[in-house]
Amino acid sequence: MADKAEGGALVETIKTVVYALLIAGAFRTLFFQPFWIPSGSMKDTLLIGDYILVNKFIYGVKIPFSDFTLIPIKKPQRGDILVFKYPLDPGKDFIKRAIGVPGDIIEIRDKKVFVNGQQLEEPYAVFSDKRILPATASPRDNMNAITVPENSLFVMGDNRDESDDSRFWKFVDMSQLKGKAFIIYWSWNHENHGVRWNRIGSLLS
Repeated sequence: MADKAEGGALVETIKTVVYALLIAGAFRTLFFQPFWIPSGSMKDTLLIGDYILVNKFIYGVKIPFSDFTLIPIKKPQRGDILVFKYPLDPGKDFIKRAIGVPGDIIEIRDKKVFVNGQQLEEPYAVFSDKRILPATASPRDNMNAITVPENSLFVMGDNRDESDDSRFWKFVDMSQLKGKAFIIYWSWNHENHGVRWNRIGSLLS
């Protein structure tokens, strides 16, 4: 009798673990997902070694394991920090800030971003290179006006001189969005092997 009881308890324990894993998997698939920041393209907003949570629900409920949005909720706004599939390699995830939404006209003049003819106020933007490259050499610092198409976004990294973004490969299709980054839940400095305690719990904007 004892063996049967122990066997029954083991089965119940396995069931509990399986159910917990299924619930955690569904929660991760539908609502929130953790990401690690591997590059400096978004500093100083995000640093290498920051661990963030992404709200996958905010822009709509997607059918699991697909890019189809079943229930749209809201559209990305200018200034949102987005995680999306890299257009040149969908197997990679990128994180950038939304600068232009559908219909916006984006232009860059001497590192300054203009949206619909008005200079964008960007307290988050940082620059590591004092040079200003002409449009004939690179779109990094000077880019002719382009219009953001429907269902697309123009995105840029906050670390403007060190970011691979829409200036070089144009737009992100909204179907490729994974969600909006909203909080840093852990931060590890790989250079001095220490925790950045002051960054934990920081809300992103």
